[in-house]
Amino acid sequence: MLQTISQAFIAVIHFNGDVWQIVFTSLSVSFTALIIGAVLGLPLGTLLAVSNFPGRDLCITITNTLMNVPTVIIGVLVYLLLSRTGPLGNLGLLFTIPGMIIAQTLLTTPLIAAISRQITHDAWQIHRETFLSLRLKLFQQIKWILWDCRFSLVIALLAGFGRAISEVGAVMIVGGNISHHTRTMTTAISLETSKGDLSLALSLGIVLILVVLIVNFLAYVIKKMAENKYG
Repeated sequence: MLQTISQAFIAVIHFNGDVWQIVFTSLSVSFTALIIGAVLGLPLGTLLAVSNFPGRDLCITITNTLMNVPTVIIGVLVYLLLSRTGPLGNLGLLFTIPGMIIAQTLLTTPLIAAISRQITHDAWQIHRETFLSLRLKLFQQIKWILWDCRFSLVIALLAGFGRAISEVGAVMIVGGNISHHTRTMTTAISLETSKGDLSLALSLGIVLILVVLIVNFLAYVIKKMAENKYG
């Protein structure tokens, strides 16, 4: 056991180009999905928090449900959409990085929307009367609530990134875990563990943990700097 752990740390230092390509693929897919998920999820969550329209409760229920849907279910649905016989089969996105980004975006968007809805809902209760008295349009209300909650919404973004970077099932199904192309850290860990190469699997796990720690630390530093600047 100790020998495997020591070999894993040594492997981290001596990673070759193939392994770093896996790391780069994971980061590029996850960060792209996070950005798209934030662009879609933050306004959607705020819209559900500040507006009152028929079917709003149903939309909230659907969003909360999608937040907890198993990733393999999303993977199968995206696979059916992108397969040759699917409605988007002509795009040729199956077993490609863009296809993986689509799958991860479908995972991050509901999560970010659900968390941001709760955060902005609390702020809306505070500012509601003021916004209504100023007769701000819905777009303006969403904009100002997002700005007011910008520091707290970091939590939603971190949750979205964690959901994306740690995902296995959907990217395995949609990406195919193809070497030098669509293999990510999580799918590589799963593969190497099944092959019995525990030191390589553990070393990739160490890198994955370090990435999450670094992202969380940077988010914490940026948040503190912004809070000190804007008060």
